[in-house]
Amino acid sequence: MDSVDGNRITLLQSGVEYFPALIEAFDCAGREIHLETYIFESDGTGRAIANALARAARRNVPTYLMVDGFGAKDLDPALVAEMQSAGVHLLVYRPHISPWTFQRSRLRRLHRKLAVVDARVAFVGGINVLDDQEPAQGIPPRFDYAVRVEGPLLRDIYPAVKRLWRLVAATQFKARRPERRPLVPDAAPKGRQRAAFLIRDNLRHRREIEEAYLDAIRRSRSEVLIANAYFFPGVSFRRALTDAAARGVRVKLLLQGRAEYVLFYYASRALYGTFLDAGIEIHEYHRSFLHAKVAVIDQRWATVGSSNIDPFSLLLAREANVVIEDREFSRQLRESLVREMERGATQLHRQRWAQQPLPLRVATWMSYGLARFLTGVFAYGRSKEFA
Repeated sequence: MDSVDGNRITLLQSGVEYFPALIEAFDCAGREIHLETYIFESDGTGRAIANALARAARRNVPTYLMVDGFGAKDLDPALVAEMQSAGVHLLVYRPHISPWTFQRSRLRRLHRKLAVVDARVAFVGGINVLDDQEPAQGIPPRFDYAVRVEGPLLRDIYPAVKRLWRLVAATQFKARRPERRPLVPDAAPKGRQRAAFLIRDNLRHRREIEEAYLDAIRRSRSEVLIANAYFFPGVSFRRALTDAAARGVRVKLLLQGRAEYVLFYYASRALYGTFLDAGIEIHEYHRSFLHAKVAVIDQRWATVGSSNIDPFSLLLAREANVVIEDREFSRQLRESLVREMERGATQLHRQRWAQQPLPLRVATWMSYGLARFLTGVFAYGRSKEFA
């Protein structure tokens, strides 16, 4: 992991803070915009982002949008036409394959959420382009994070979005209209934070994010706090957590309490007994939907990004995280997590967990077995870590 000093990294919690910051950056753009997202809905938020992209394109700012073919499969063609008529360049990563088509490759998705504006400011996180709250149901915004990045880290982030655009354009034979020459990233120091940009792909960066987590957990001395929407770790990750707890590190997991994807929700719960027996704390978040993929270790190391701790993120999808080695940022993120845990999470206790009804335990272990099978099928035999 190559960390660089001199960055200014701003924490953004949920869409309430993220979307206004993103739109403001788009409206100030003068040279180029790149946006990558897994989900792009045609709701109020999606239209606001689409309008901001279109405004930039009409100012003759080269504007590039890449969406995932599955996550954005419901994107309104009329909204796409509006953006393209304004001059927005749009690519679809792995156009949607029918769910009835049994192909391993259909789960190799673009799951990262990245934006780069004028090669001088970037946004990295887990927030998709969609309305992140359900006001009619009285549910607060999805609990998620992103970061705004300025400084030397742009030297790593900007080339990553350019490379992927060129790759997808070439494979889809859409490179007829040549891109302008890449900009020179504004890598001048903007702050004092040390950070690294990590990606996961199926070539040279297969385990970069996972190894960064494992290294930090293995070196932990006082506290490991992980908040993750879909938590289904492999053997090495589970062992690192239980070993940390065994040497006296307080390990706390903030996990999803509302079931969005039933299979992996119950499959992950099959691991709870092992964690609780090892002395690891588990807190389930119920206040809203937990979508965060963040961690704070020893109040000095933090990560924010798109990668869950599950087979989809660690073995299949394209992901992007930022690791921040800064006490002030780590303190800020930890305080935010603790605050949300206090007002919206319930801690599970070992004795009560062991007294679950038999039907629930059977359903949990059946889900675990099916999840392991699917991992083996779709991960090309690389799923022994998730046994």
